[in-house]
Amino acid sequence: MKKLIIILICIAFLGTFYLVLKNNNDKKESELTKVKVAEVTHSLFYTPMYIADAKGYFKDYGLDVEIILTSGADKVAAAVMSKDVQIGFCGSEQTLYIYNRGAKDYLINFAGLTKKDGIFLVAREKVDNFDLSYLENKTILGGRNGGMPAMTLNYTLKQNKVKANVDTSVDFASLSGAFIGGNGDLVALFEPNALTLEKEDLGYVIKSVGELGGEVPYTTFNALKSYIEENPKIIENFTKAIQKGIDYTKSHTDQELAQLLVDYFPDTSLNDIATVIKRYREIDSWYDTTQISETGFNHMQDIVEFNGFLDRRVDYKILVANQINE
Repeated sequence: MKKLIIILICIAFLGTFYLVLKNNNDKKESELTKVKVAEVTHSLFYTPMYIADAKGYFKDYGLDVEIILTSGADKVAAAVMSKDVQIGFCGSEQTLYIYNRGAKDYLINFAGLTKKDGIFLVAREKVDNFDLSYLENKTILGGRNGGMPAMTLNYTLKQNKVKANVDTSVDFASLSGAFIGGNGDLVALFEPNALTLEKEDLGYVIKSVGELGGEVPYTTFNALKSYIEENPKIIENFTKAIQKGIDYTKSHTDQELAQLLVDYFPDTSLNDIATVIKRYREIDSWYDTTQISETGFNHMQDIVEFNGFLDRRVDYKILVANQINE
């Protein structure tokens, strides 16, 4: 009888402990600040951001972050401008466009993640010892007109005096399908889409556009000027979480990272995730810190200006407000 009483007391104690623990966790969750982030595309190119989420770094800094796929940099910018989301994640060129349209409450880049174009050129045949001359007179499906992939391609081709046609008639989400359907000689794709075509023998990665185009603030986090001014701690904490994601990504193996990202890419195998991360690591895709350099920002303006999408250049200090100065 005594044993039964002891068991019942233990059960009651454990039940009470569980409820207290659960209530504390619920309280902690409710105390987190909700932040919505519109991402331009869902790609392993952005591995450090997903690592920050998977490792709980956002929550460590008091943030409940929801990452929402919002295909197209123009749509990301529109979502931030309309206040449907608090933070945009897309090409920094969008902040130029918004500012030059005369917006009073414009978008400011406060942290960088990728410093090179994340596109890979996929051909219909295997190409050994790739040389830019291979692209001569070829048609490349390059995505949306005015988007960084197409603009970087155009700029790189011109700088290297290669005559090729960058077709911008197909939207980014439809590029793989259009290429498989017979359009273009090559296609510009993010991963894991490029690897998928390779595995099905429908295309072959021949070169990284990022290696050709140089360093630019290719994908950055932005927010409304007013939001940054009114919520400095949120912006600072978000940036710190991203920095921890970058640090973890750079200090762990491709396989270790892949284990954490399986749930973020359920249609991609563990080995394929590791392969893609390795590809992006090899071309040095990610910033070491979230700092956006003035040189890189101005190079981005060179590319946009060359493509005819820049009405006037904008001073770096107007559109970049780095949050971590360490």
